[in-house]
Amino acid sequence: MGQFFQVQDDYLDCFGDSSLTGKIGTDIGKGKCTWLSVVALQRATPSQRLIMEEHYGRQEDESVDRVKQLYKELNLPATYRAYEDSTSSMIRTHIQQISRGLNHNVFFNFLDKIHRRSS
Repeated sequence: MGQFFQVQDDYLDCFGDSSLTGKIGTDIGKGKCTWLSVVALQRATPSQRLIMEEHYGRQEDESVDRVKQLYKELNLPATYRAYEDSTSSMIRTHIQQISRGLNHNVFFNFLDKIHRRSS
């Protein structure tokens, strides 16, 4: 669940509503190693990789916007949604299998709080 939460945090930093998240979206400008940046580099063509190299880690609005545009071109928002749904399902299965003797509701309640969160 911790990894799932971190991937969500990376996604919300880029695409979340800052009025809900309280985040101002600085991961791109700071050049942080995020789930989005890793997946982008895995999928990027050579010309798209050059865009990442030129703009990632630069705090100018134009650079941040160009990286976000590239993420959209690479369909990362849809990839994230698929990841989110499949990971939530897998975690539910693991809770049922691994937490024998423990109250499953504790784990399910926590998962319900983070699945599809917007802040």
